[in-house]
Amino acid sequence: MNNSRFKGIALVIFGATLWGVSGTVAEFLFQKNNFTTEWLVVIRLLLSGILLLSYGLVKKDQGVREIWKDKKDVMRLVSFSILGMIGSQYTYFAAIKYGNAATATILQYLAPVIITCYVAIFSKKLPNKSQIVAILLAIIGTFFIITKGNINSLSISKEALFWGLCSAFAGALYTLQPVNLLKKYSSITVVGWGMLVGGIAFSFINPPWKFSGTWSVETVLAVGFVVIFGTLLAYYCYLESLNYIQPMETSILGAFEPLSAAFLSVIWLKNPFGISNFVGTACIIFTTIILAYAKKDEPKEETCENIEKDKLKEYS
Repeated sequence: MNNSRFKGIALVIFGATLWGVSGTVAEFLFQKNNFTTEWLVVIRLLLSGILLLSYGLVKKDQGVREIWKDKKDVMRLVSFSILGMIGSQYTYFAAIKYGNAATATILQYLAPVIITCYVAIFSKKLPNKSQIVAILLAIIGTFFIITKGNINSLSISKEALFWGLCSAFAGALYTLQPVNLLKKYSSITVVGWGMLVGGIAFSFINPPWKFSGTWSVETVLAVGFVVIFGTLLAYYCYLESLNYIQPMETSILGAFEPLSAAFLSVIWLKNPFGISNFVGTACIIFTTIILAYAKKDEPKEETCENIEKDKLKEYS
């Protein structure tokens, strides 16, 4: 393995792990210190947006300013900020609050299946054999996670299930919605402004100063971790990895996100994680792997990942 490839693999594993850990840290804030979902969402969006855009300016990314000169792009950005960005952030944190980080992260991993179904319907083309197997695996995995194998009962609350599934749909929307913007601007520009505009919009629902919870040294560090390590650094590592390895590989190695969330949730917060949870997690992770390999065999299309990788060349 050459040094560049090793660097890419290490970056995506580190970034995905930080995402997973940040989910467990958010669970600590919600369930152990009574922080509200709304406050953490608005703070994360505002601060992370400012930090990402600042990074873009340091890199002399012209898109940070140019994106506001086209009315169509402004409308697309506002739509992405409110529907995609706020939607994915809020539903994910709500799923953690009513359940736990492990379950929320795993259910969020159903997003590729939803995208596959959407593309099949939109293109009027039936899924291929690999995609059908992936969809069935996702259904089986979800069944084991939410019922522990007992069809007559739920192992998680109805609220956790609802928000977890909403998070998967929101994640799919977050991936599909900004394609046209990513054709013209870098990911840092689109996501940075998406976060900042989303944070400003969400401030009308929950102002940053409207806070409830318990402050301590631990909670200050936890909030800092979610914003800096769980958002800015994790996102940077993921994007940087695309300069060294293929998008398919980043999708597969992204499985470290639910694995790290599950591991830390069990070790640190003492959440139960039995055989059924393990089986369900494995099914959903294999779903992502199958879809990633199936995508490799298809002709290159104008997908978010392809566009994103092309755009990142300007930062290398």
